[in-house]
Amino acid sequence: MSTFGLGFFVICIVGIFLDASHAQLQLNFYAKSCPKAEKIIQDYVHKHIPKAPSLAAALLRVHFHDCFVRGCDGSVLLNFTSSTKNQTEKVAIPNQTLRGFSFIDGVKKIVEAECPGIVSCADIVALVARDSVVVTGGPFWNVPTGRRDGKISNASEALANIPPPTSNLSSLQTSFANKGLDLKDLVLLSGAHTIGVSHCSSFSTRLYNFTGVLGTQDPSLDSEYASNLKGKKCKSINDNTTIVEMDPGSFRTFDLSYYKLLLKRRGLFQSDAALTTSATTKSFINQLVKGSLEEFNTEFAKAMEKMGRIEVKTGSAGEIRKQCAFVNR
Repeated sequence: MSTFGLGFFVICIVGIFLDASHAQLQLNFYAKSCPKAEKIIQDYVHKHIPKAPSLAAALLRVHFHDCFVRGCDGSVLLNFTSSTKNQTEKVAIPNQTLRGFSFIDGVKKIVEAECPGIVSCADIVALVARDSVVVTGGPFWNVPTGRRDGKISNASEALANIPPPTSNLSSLQTSFANKGLDLKDLVLLSGAHTIGVSHCSSFSTRLYNFTGVLGTQDPSLDSEYASNLKGKKCKSINDNTTIVEMDPGSFRTFDLSYYKLLLKRRGLFQSDAALTTSATTKSFINQLVKGSLEEFNTEFAKAMEKMGRIEVKTGSAGEIRKQCAFVNR
């Protein structure tokens, strides 16, 4: 074999190994094994999300939190079981405000009735997140399927891998890079904050205790916005129940308002404000604001598909859970 031929052969083999984690993810993976699966999921979402539109953001968040711990394998759905005494991802601080688990269980029940033991909970999470966003008027993105469900779920791993709302840019960049995502992906995926709400506890230190001294406020936060939050929403640092819109004025609409607010220093979280602290990320934000909603939707869709491929389990790895909250017995 010539040097060129050998080199080309090596490159091909390396390429095959690099692509192995993606090899079995494909569009319409269930076309033969459960042809109605994606339509069943879509119909369920179309029926229920319009009655509870805030769930769209919640389900999108479940997908994100799932993918950042052990990859997109449904591990965030597992319950604590007395037999293992294992504290699962669900109980970790970043996941204590997650909701939508019963919605996913409802989808799984109907899909199981159609095709028992075929469709993974991990795929259901990915499809439900996409379909919920679409129903609320947000962008469509491709969801290749074929993920398998993981059998391991540890609270400590959720705490270590899910970037908190207090993150600075450096820690965000590291968290995302660890998952194969770059700064552009970070800016685009943060755009999910254009819909949904948060509890005061996720950002109250910015208002009341920024430097560790009670009464100090984050100087990077617009003072008028901060005053409004303190006066009308989070009236004390101990408020754990009040809910605040992440994108005031259009928190149910997938639009560019979130990015416009960032440039006005009105991002709700420190992790939002962090996106304006580097020339690279700020440039991405400015491009999005100056561009069209269609351009954002296209770019967001690419980032979501990329996120949905993080460390997926395919082939014979993992299992197909019968119930999303428990590993198979």
